[in-house]
Amino acid sequence: MSTDGAAPPPASRSRVILRQSIGSPMLFTIVYASLASAIYFSLGVVAGHALGLTPVVFLVTALMFGLTAMTYLEGASLHPERGGATVFARYAFNELISFIAGWAILLDYIILIAVTCYSATQYLRVFWHPLGNYTESLLLALAFIAFVVLVNVRGFSGGRSAKRIGMLAAGDLALQLLIMVLGLVLFFNPHTLLDPIHLGSAPTWSNLVFALTVTTIALTSVESASGLAGEVRAGRGALRRLVGSGMALVLVGYVGIAIVAVTALPVHDGHTALGGRYVDAPVLGIVMQMHPHWLEQTLKYLVGAMATVTLVAAASAAMLGLSRLAYSLSTNRQIPSALGALHPKRSTPYVLICIAGVMAAALVVPENLEFLVGIYAFGAMLAFTIAHLSVCRLRYSEPDRDRPYKVPFSVRVRGGELPLPAVFGVLVSAAGLVAVMVVHEPARYVGLGWLAAGLALYVVYRLADENSLLRRVTVSPDMLRPEQARERDYGSILVPLFGTKLDEDIVQTAALLASGEPTDDAAIDTATIEAVWIFEMPMALPLEARLPEEQIKHARQVLARAKAVGEEYAGVHVATATIRARGAGHAIVEEARRRGVEAIVLGAEEPSRIRGGARLGGGGLPLENYVGRITKYVIDKATCRVIVTAPPGQDARSQATLPTAEELSAAG
Repeated sequence: MSTDGAAPPPASRSRVILRQSIGSPMLFTIVYASLASAIYFSLGVVAGHALGLTPVVFLVTALMFGLTAMTYLEGASLHPERGGATVFARYAFNELISFIAGWAILLDYIILIAVTCYSATQYLRVFWHPLGNYTESLLLALAFIAFVVLVNVRGFSGGRSAKRIGMLAAGDLALQLLIMVLGLVLFFNPHTLLDPIHLGSAPTWSNLVFALTVTTIALTSVESASGLAGEVRAGRGALRRLVGSGMALVLVGYVGIAIVAVTALPVHDGHTALGGRYVDAPVLGIVMQMHPHWLEQTLKYLVGAMATVTLVAAASAAMLGLSRLAYSLSTNRQIPSALGALHPKRSTPYVLICIAGVMAAALVVPENLEFLVGIYAFGAMLAFTIAHLSVCRLRYSEPDRDRPYKVPFSVRVRGGELPLPAVFGVLVSAAGLVAVMVVHEPARYVGLGWLAAGLALYVVYRLADENSLLRRVTVSPDMLRPEQARERDYGSILVPLFGTKLDEDIVQTAALLASGEPTDDAAIDTATIEAVWIFEMPMALPLEARLPEEQIKHARQVLARAKAVGEEYAGVHVATATIRARGAGHAIVEEARRRGVEAIVLGAEEPSRIRGGARLGGGGLPLENYVGRITKYVIDKATCRVIVTAPPGQDARSQATLPTAEELSAAG
């Protein structure tokens, strides 16, 4: 809002409309695309460790998918902010826990890009045999990664991408169902399935535990889908059906394919070709056992083509999830803004996309799926543990918030509703995290090293920027964009600060109005923000009376923070001062006049709750319903333009609209 006693207010900006255009069918399609890709590369690693118990392992995966999907749906329905575990932890705990969840998921996205791009080359070799060699497959995998980076830097078109993903998901689902039906007809034999199982030796306990943790790679689909929070148009019933249908799909598809796999390529002497010869392309191994010959050849080429397209699409979806997560981490000052910088034309976080592409390329070099999926399990288990725990805590910290979807089977514990599926998810995920570190050495060292590096980056960045490690600190999304050439709106602005949560937003607003075209230091035209802290002195004391040390210290901290935030913008200098006055409103007006500023950016204090008209001290004029005493005084008396933020009061938030500049002028 803005008003001014002499000049007319600036032209109003166009209204921005955000349309919730993603329904539950599209959400299901996105989830399925990730699930489908996982079977193409994880089946071989799982079967190589779980042997005859592979169908049981995937049965457990289906149950865990249901638990995880319920947790993520409830968490994502609470707040419109995009994101998964990192957002749940932000509202349930603090920014440090939120960062740990996000950093773990970042690792998983990078590994998923590497795994899917490498696996795509192994399926494509049915068309070109040299891809079975190390050099050729590595070069093609690097080309796929480069393609994924380029596509994500350029950005997606929502409508066309959604249609293509839907068609791909439908075709892949049909092919996998066909393989499952044909496999059950051609290969199924209960003795072949059950006889090789000798629990404790075939498979060993450690191998079985590793296989169970590896299957979590299929659950990342819910993390990717939760990044669409705020864009989903789905009712409560549709969300419940989404959980049920997703769980049924995993149950039928994964378990069915696993049964076909271990009967088509049975276990002999504690080994299976699925975990050996066909470990990099297990679904190809299944169809190559089929007969007659024409059926095997037809399915081989169909699987080669469909798997390649699905895996590259999954890599691109993983990079898209990484992009959304990078934006969230950057705007919440959890990673440096430079890492989340947005492309000047495409508005994509191109810096982190390129870094992720380089890291994925490095991970492809060993061409070792078991190494990669083991590390992946570390990040997934850590993130899922935090997600389940966050939803449990939010039941107590935000008990009255509307939940379009609510995890069922809750019990009353200490005055709150504790969701038993989420509690079970916490226990299983935490146990899986410990187990994967015990049985898989690379996960222990690489995973913990990644976590330690991330925490070091977070702590150094936050402390260097004088930010709390636990409190949420946001930055305007405009800070992620290269500064665009433009004329600054104001050359000097007065910003009164009062130590409220709005202070940082007020300074950012002023800085955006004052920042201009970036140029070299010698030619830069610096704008000034006058950040002032006003001590209202009681009449019983002289103006020069000694103030408590705590008040002075607090004022200095607030002003120092304002200077740090404002001077992040090009061409902005922040001058700070403390002022003693009898009345804050009068002091603001006088300081603006004395300093000759062009505008005042003011955070509206909470309006009075007293009703009955102005004569009784309550709300009478339209302005009085929205802002408090100080704001009204400044708007009425100031001779320069006044820009007022939205007030923080509950009454004001419940209003449907805010008064226009003309209404404010009339009220004044």
